[in-house]
Amino acid sequence: MNKAINIQTGDLTGATLLLDYETPEIRMLVAKHGWKNRPEFERIGAVYDFVRNDIQFGYSRADDIPASEILANGYGQCNTKATLLMALLRAVGVACRLHGFTIKKELQRGVVPEPVFGIAPENILHSWVEIKFDGAWLNLEGFILDDAYLAQIQNRFQGETLCGWGVGTNALSNPKVNWSGVDTYIQQTGINNDFGVFATPDQFYAVHQQDFSVGKKLLYQYIIRHWMNRRVQRIRLGTFFKDPAKG
Repeated sequence: MNKAINIQTGDLTGATLLLDYETPEIRMLVAKHGWKNRPEFERIGAVYDFVRNDIQFGYSRADDIPASEILANGYGQCNTKATLLMALLRAVGVACRLHGFTIKKELQRGVVPEPVFGIAPENILHSWVEIKFDGAWLNLEGFILDDAYLAQIQNRFQGETLCGWGVGTNALSNPKVNWSGVDTYIQQTGINNDFGVFATPDQFYAVHQQDFSVGKKLLYQYIIRHWMNRRVQRIRLGTFFKDPAKG
């Protein structure tokens, strides 16, 4: 894995175009759950659990979309769920930053239909969220897959090591995905490039974009991701592995 050299810094608490936590929808959500009134450990855990399970694993139209859109959609992948998690953390007073990477495309095998797997980029843009807690920076990546989806993958693949189906771990039976005040991961073993730390996703996407031609980008947005999302939903519901030919 290539180590990052340049670190971008800035305000770790403010709103941005992507971290639009001052929108009415996000403010109402935060108020509804009373997250601001909880102790810091519980505040982080409540927001983290909301993004992990109330926002299902699925593929957004693009990486650089605002948190309010991700919330409205109710689903997202690593990068978009990271944006929403950051927005909600900042909305409840928790400073955070983004760590950017790429993962090898093999991690998406199974979710990406095999007929189009060959045209997928070799390196797929990836990110996780870092927070300062109890005097140390923690890595939060375990929020990507919701419990229902992850449980079906665990039932299907009995070994500990898996790189595929949206999973990259050496501890499949008990991955570190629950908030307990330490790092969480679910795609860590797929990482192959490290772009470093960015104060906001806005900074990150201003420099790094998925390596798509115009044609492939449109194909992904309007056809492939919907195909992928149908597969993800069938996996979540427990029907895909019974009849993968319908995928």
